[in-house]
Amino acid sequence: MNLLIIGATGGTGQELVKQALEQGHRVTAFVRNPDKFKIKHSRLSVEKGDVLDYASVDKVVRDQHIVLCALGHKKWFVKTTILSEGTKNLINAMEKYGVKRFICETTLGIGNTRGKMGLYYSLFVIPVIIYSYFRDKERQERYIRESDLNWVIVRPGQLTNGKRTGKYRHGKNIGNRITTVSISRADVADFMLNQITDNIYLKKTPAIAY
Repeated sequence: MNLLIIGATGGTGQELVKQALEQGHRVTAFVRNPDKFKIKHSRLSVEKGDVLDYASVDKVVRDQHIVLCALGHKKWFVKTTILSEGTKNLINAMEKYGVKRFICETTLGIGNTRGKMGLYYSLFVIPVIIYSYFRDKERQERYIRESDLNWVIVRPGQLTNGKRTGKYRHGKNIGNRITTVSISRADVADFMLNQITDNIYLKKTPAIAY
């Protein structure tokens, strides 16, 4: 399949690219700075662009079969709409070209999982450090749910740089109101790629953690 990976220079994004290539897919990595992207492969195309620029998004979405989004940024202390507006551009381009399946990484702790990142996140990290980031992720999810796409929103716990294990919990009852649950970026990528052919979570918001 032709897979478009958004946020390919990030931790989860790089894992998506590596694992998708291992599975035999043709991969397009959409990045702002190709010089920072070091993965090379005969089935990999690296395209420069910005999700906030609809023209570059429109160009790269065409001829894709599936879009996987691991979009993120580090502007935590300022009001931002990068995730939501970038995702809106993706949705518009996908609907234009009939690309139906959209698999997007957001986070545990929003929507019906609010409060389930544990006390440290709920009482300090989210309200003090990444409040605007979380609000933008909520807008991002809303745009996805309101679309006509065949979407899966993946909500991981605290992300780590651990190895892929293939052994993790996923579904509704994930998270904890006291302690913080975690998951490696490699295992998040593993789960997201499983959603290419698995319909069990179609138009749902599964959480994922150990």
